[in-house]
Amino acid sequence: MLIDYKKELNPEQYQVVTEGDGPCLVLAGAGSGKTRTLVYRVAYLLEKGIKPENILLVTFTNRAANEMMERVKNLLGVKPEDLWGGTFHRIGNLILRKYANQLGYERNFNILDQDDSVSLIKHAMDSLGLNTKGQSFPKPSIVQSAISYSRNTNQDVKETAEMVYGYPDFIADKFVEVSSLYEQKKKASNVMDFDDLLVNWLRLLEMVPEVKQRFSEQFQYILVDEYQDTNYIQAQIIQDLSTFHNNVLVVGDDSQSIYSFRAADVRNILNFPKLFSNAKVFRIETNYRSTPQILNLANEIIKHNVDQFQKKLKPAREGESLPALIPARDEHQQANLVVKRIMELYRGGRDYQNMAVLYRATYQSAEIQLELSKYNIPFVVRGGMRYFEQAHVKDVVSYLKVLANFQDEIAWKRILLLYAGIGEKGAEKIWNRIKSFTDLDELLKGNLELKGGADISWQRIVQLFVRLKSLDVQQKGNLGEAIELIMEAGYEDHLKNAYENYRDRLDDLSQLINFVALYSDLDKLLADVMLSESFADAHEHDQKAVVLSTIHQAKGLEWSVVFIVGLRNGHFPHHKSLENPKELEEERRLFYVAATRAKDELNMLYPIRSFSYKFGEVYSKPSMFIQELDPTRYVVEANQRSYMKEKDDEGNDVVYYD
Repeated sequence: MLIDYKKELNPEQYQVVTEGDGPCLVLAGAGSGKTRTLVYRVAYLLEKGIKPENILLVTFTNRAANEMMERVKNLLGVKPEDLWGGTFHRIGNLILRKYANQLGYERNFNILDQDDSVSLIKHAMDSLGLNTKGQSFPKPSIVQSAISYSRNTNQDVKETAEMVYGYPDFIADKFVEVSSLYEQKKKASNVMDFDDLLVNWLRLLEMVPEVKQRFSEQFQYILVDEYQDTNYIQAQIIQDLSTFHNNVLVVGDDSQSIYSFRAADVRNILNFPKLFSNAKVFRIETNYRSTPQILNLANEIIKHNVDQFQKKLKPAREGESLPALIPARDEHQQANLVVKRIMELYRGGRDYQNMAVLYRATYQSAEIQLELSKYNIPFVVRGGMRYFEQAHVKDVVSYLKVLANFQDEIAWKRILLLYAGIGEKGAEKIWNRIKSFTDLDELLKGNLELKGGADISWQRIVQLFVRLKSLDVQQKGNLGEAIELIMEAGYEDHLKNAYENYRDRLDDLSQLINFVALYSDLDKLLADVMLSESFADAHEHDQKAVVLSTIHQAKGLEWSVVFIVGLRNGHFPHHKSLENPKELEEERRLFYVAATRAKDELNMLYPIRSFSYKFGEVYSKPSMFIQELDPTRYVVEANQRSYMKEKDDEGNDVVYYD
């Protein structure tokens, strides 16, 4: 043996590496070194004389596969060239290149990328006479997303369109027609999309016995990373490939299964011992990342889930302070408290890039972004758009920009392009006519002499601006009413037919209404928004910046200091999950993932009250996830500083910083 496995691995990892024959489920807790365990398992098999071509290592990213191969090479001193390693899609492509003809394809099929797939679906919709421009049918990207989700969850397309995307029966029927024609067009063109690389791989294994026999015999050892993120098709593929040798080792953590919206199914990992008889279950629970206090809190969080494997993260290091629960008066003070603590830490020698602010939904970062900009603290938004740069937020704000500045060409064109019958050339033509008027009042009384669909849409725009002009936007609350008018005038319908995550975008805009309703000065609002954007642009590529991220985007990462914001009932967990036990458990897993990103310090914040455009001042309790915790697992920071008390709607005392 070239490697001293006992010396280089802890006992939990060593057991997996040396005893991982047969069906094995490895429950690898956060920060427990699962990648290290997989790398050493591959090295161990190769040292035992298993040929590289008889090992299949499946990961979810090419980067992860390449990293593992490089680490195996460093361990053994030689790169295992013939080892089958990569993503499910990569392996599926390699196999289909040999056997696509068994399914009626040529072996030289092309692969459609996302844009190509949407384009082909658009052609199918055009062939069926489905019109999206009049907002009567969802855009091709939405149809593509629904078809993809249905295939990866083994769900009927119509059921997906109705139950997941919320479309009525007569629209859902059309999804089925589009899906059928889309499949025909792909076959006729000898092309596959990314989903086909999985779907057709599974079809091949289940319809062509000799192919299944060949690969199940070849792959003597199968190792799968991040098994909690597999979907229906991926889990079925692994079952089929393991039928001959039955040496399948999957590594994952059911407590970190948070991607059901991408078709991941936590049942794959939960049911593994049932699907594979005599399966061994290993636990890697020693955490090398976080302090004992943070781990105690994390264990306390996840123990309230019913559908899970019992496990307990154990610390490998020492720590001092308990996680902090920090009540704030409102979202603005919450942002201020986060920024003040960031400045304290920075003055104490902590680098900005070692700090992260995590949130359940993007809208919860709006005030944080403004506050960081105000204090010139560099920040980057990981894996997504900054709040005020999201398309739907910019669309709505464009109407406010025109109210403030009639001559804003960019805002006008953005608005015009939202309407049926107006394309790029049409928008340019209309803008040239708009700028001939002296102000908005004159324009709304004038005549642009348009024709057809463009004229119909222009009349809708005029009617909306007449209503917006009737509002006194310098009066507190009326800016919120302005956005409500924009939503009611068709923008909400546009969202539903333009974006697959339109519900999240509706949440964003609901919070935008509450945010702008606090302003009584439109110019100040727009200045704050623009200054925030320009400051963020200046630091977009700054490596030494505070990280802002949704929890979904933060999985797999770690920071010295973590702030979790917005931990109040109805927001985290999301109010729509409260009546669905499965969704509520995934929300709790999100909280667990967020907490385990922190190495040294964890701060949990929630605003006690917020302003609602519809209901005025609204009081909130801390998240039910906080309320169910043992209070000895955290400290309420307000007890250590000056604070004020108020009564909530039920007469209970609430505290927040003064």
